[in-house]
Amino acid sequence: MPERPTAREALALVTEDFGELPHPVRESNPDGPLEWAGYDASRARAAARTGEAESVVCGRATVGGTPAVLIAFEFGFLGGSLGERTGDRLEAAHRYAREHRLPVVSLVATGGSRMQEGMLALTQLQRVARQTALTRAAGLPQLAVLRDPTTGGGWATLGAGADVVLALPGVQVGFAGSRVRPPDADPAAYTAEAQLAAGTVDAVVPPEQLRETVTLWLRLLTAPSAEPAPVPAALGAPDLPATGWDAVRRARDPERPRAGAYLDAYFTRRAAVGGDRSGGRDAEGMLCGFGIHDGRTIAYAAQTGAATRPAGYRTAARLIRLADALSVPVLTLVDTPGAANDAEAERQGVGAAIADLFTAVATARTPVTTLVIGEGGSGGALALAAPDRTWVAPDSYFSVIAPELATAILKRPADQVHTTADQLRLRPQDLVELGVVQGIAATETAPPG
Repeated sequence: MPERPTAREALALVTEDFGELPHPVRESNPDGPLEWAGYDASRARAAARTGEAESVVCGRATVGGTPAVLIAFEFGFLGGSLGERTGDRLEAAHRYAREHRLPVVSLVATGGSRMQEGMLALTQLQRVARQTALTRAAGLPQLAVLRDPTTGGGWATLGAGADVVLALPGVQVGFAGSRVRPPDADPAAYTAEAQLAAGTVDAVVPPEQLRETVTLWLRLLTAPSAEPAPVPAALGAPDLPATGWDAVRRARDPERPRAGAYLDAYFTRRAAVGGDRSGGRDAEGMLCGFGIHDGRTIAYAAQTGAATRPAGYRTAARLIRLADALSVPVLTLVDTPGAANDAEAERQGVGAAIADLFTAVATARTPVTTLVIGEGGSGGALALAAPDRTWVAPDSYFSVIAPELATAILKRPADQVHTTADQLRLRPQDLVELGVVQGIAATETAPPG
């Protein structure tokens, strides 16, 4: 098995000017608070082997031009475990970050809490959680980079609790360490790639790309702005539909520009958040992340034209709340025939997920701008729309229900679908006249995507 990189080697992947912060000095009983026989000797051997005085190294550095507080775990020091002295250092690092208004980047490699300190070690998780909460309340971003291994309380606090979670390929990630899992546990479930699929990791990043990736994320998350996101130019047909059914037909055209084309046209650079932090991803139905538009950061949540899954709504809500905490404006792109309504979606709580997204949009203090770029199908679309800052593209529609479904519910013959579409007044110009939207987006010609 290859030797694990040290804390200093991990730091060298993202910066070259790391300066260690002063750390508190704690007096303790011989062999620690529990007087565990041999504990002092174990710590001395770990220090001699690693050159570190504790399992974590904290300091200030510049990453791609952005100053930040960096925290790096030394797994060679008692398995990167957390004890009271570890908690002292982590608390001091977060205090320094808040005092100097700096983001925090944690390079995590830990086996959990230190047994030789018993419950006093375990309670450091509460201490760390409080510090990360205070840093978040101060409007400062937190990134985690998961190294090998990231398990136990370190994963459940600094790792999974970060605003953006990156992981190196193939590393072991999970709350249960390798020696405490059930004997029949599938090892593949405890990897960075498995956590990415489960929506708890945002991206798996090769070591050679880590500095560039962290640099981009720090640039994106440390640029608050009070100005709303500008309305994107419409990329499809410039003319307005003559009838309601024309609007529906054009919005459903497979050649119409989709979210990917809009995001590419709007942003010069962007980075995605990858899941809902609750075990799910909706990569087919919802794209979320942060991007650079005209030199400033804007968060985005964009439906792709598919039925949106519960994980998609939860990811969008997560994105909006993070942007709100960091004072970053939000752009949402509405394009869905509606929420997924199969049995699995119900089991996954689609109603609760939509309700939570409605709440996230309604309570956001940061401005939210919406453009309907295709189908606006019922509440599954409306949940992503800003109540007072929504525009529509000429080749879109927004409706309380799809015309076919309305016709069926009203017990009308199937040939009445076109008439029903007209009665629903779902065309862009109808929506403006009704006061549902603020206007129709100007058109910019672009290839479909």
